[in-house]
Amino acid sequence: MSNHVKIVAVLTARPDKAADLRQLLDGMLAPSRGEPGNLRYDLWVDQADPARFVLDELYVDEAAVAAHRASPHFQAYLTRVGDLAERSAFVLNPEAVA
Repeated sequence: MSNHVKIVAVLTARPDKAADLRQLLDGMLAPSRGEPGNLRYDLWVDQADPARFVLDELYVDEAAVAAHRASPHFQAYLTRVGDLAERSAFVLNPEAVA
């Protein structure tokens, strides 16, 4: 079994903050995808609620997650996201993944 680590983050924009949240999330795509330990960094939007976004992230291991969290772009994201969205994040280990 691999040491891959998946993170799923669900972000629901605060009232009148959806456009700002989308801009913040869009700004995370290229730098996060460019990290050496990143295998996937995808942004999804809920069909039923365009103010709800889902980040689907996959890293080679825990060290890659730690490097992502220490990165300047993630630290900048953390300073802003709380004002823009309610956020839930789940860190998942592979159990039965094809």
